[in-house]
Amino acid sequence: MKTYKQNRELVIPGELLAEGDYLLGEGTFRKEDKVYSSLLGLVDSKERFIKVIPLSGKYMPHPRDLVIGVITDIAFSNWSVDLNSPYTGIISISNATERYIENGEDLSKIYNIGDVVLAKVIDVSQSMVVGLTMKDRGLFKLREGRLITISPTKVPRVIGKQGTMVQMLKTMTGCKIVVGQNGRVWIDGKNANAAIEAVRLIEREAHTSGLTDKVKEFLEKELGSSASSNTSKLKPKKVEEKEEEKTDGKE
Repeated sequence: MKTYKQNRELVIPGELLAEGDYLLGEGTFRKEDKVYSSLLGLVDSKERFIKVIPLSGKYMPHPRDLVIGVITDIAFSNWSVDLNSPYTGIISISNATERYIENGEDLSKIYNIGDVVLAKVIDVSQSMVVGLTMKDRGLFKLREGRLITISPTKVPRVIGKQGTMVQMLKTMTGCKIVVGQNGRVWIDGKNANAAIEAVRLIEREAHTSGLTDKVKEFLEKELGSSASSNTSKLKPKKVEEKEEEKTDGKE
């Protein structure tokens, strides 16, 4: 077996990736004994497995995903939620809150149209109706703050390995940041503008190496001494990393 591309190397459709008995993942196809890319993306190969991570695309929901949704409609027994996806999310009364909802209660007092929520996907039906819950730990309505949308394929880079990138953003900007796996990012704090620009930088440069240093340098330039003083707090702690994975999504 032979590979022609390095991990995380940018490839275009039709580009030769490898030859031999590889197991094929998304974004690849085989012609005779050669493996080619079927889309624009980054190579990801491990031992006998190879795939291409797309650089753009719509969010496709999966159970246990943490998503940031916007309430778009209220029905008799549920709420419809926009997920930045071709498919609509549904929060049923039974999954809306821990407290008991009285029969005939005004559901807009719980979640109104336009409200932004951090929810978890619990199931996806064959007709692609996406069931959501608000009852797990760490799920809540996101008040105030600013909401931006990035490509869902760039979310792992914004979160970083074991949550390190998003933790750096939080520490250096002093902002509260929540990242949904559907490509939505909620940011609240006095340095929100700098945090948003940093996220946009990550989105643009997701395919490049040395991204952490680029983001750190950008924030130090934007925020000056306040960012520099916060940088000293960037010491990895296993407990914090695990908490980030629970709060901000999985890579």
